[in-house]
Amino acid sequence: MCMIIGSTGLDNIIQLLVVLVIFIFVLAITALTTRFIGGYQKEKMGNRNMRMIESLRVANNKYIGLIELGDVYLVVGVGKDEIHPIAKLSKEELPDLKEYADAGSPELKEGFQEILEKVKRKKGK
Repeated sequence: MCMIIGSTGLDNIIQLLVVLVIFIFVLAITALTTRFIGGYQKEKMGNRNMRMIESLRVANNKYIGLIELGDVYLVVGVGKDEIHPIAKLSKEELPDLKEYADAGSPELKEGFQEILEKVKRKKGK
């Protein structure tokens, strides 16, 4: 009886299936871990008094953002390395802002640009 050196076709298929099962297991663990960490971070971030309502890109690496801090809304200019306050608004100055459907995704009737135009018109009067 002679010994066969090397592996047979069946051994190769079994080895491939084992590696495939291990790969799928690692992918599943990675997906579950990512989902758990994302939910944990959303829960921690959702219980704060500060929320980013909307942002508008003005130029490359330059944005204008609307931030809610309790009952006060701040309009800020955000650059690459700096943040500058533009305006401080009350809830009455943003009448079209609805309450949040869930903590973290605001529902707006109109966009940030329209709200900013209204504020500019009110400040100009």
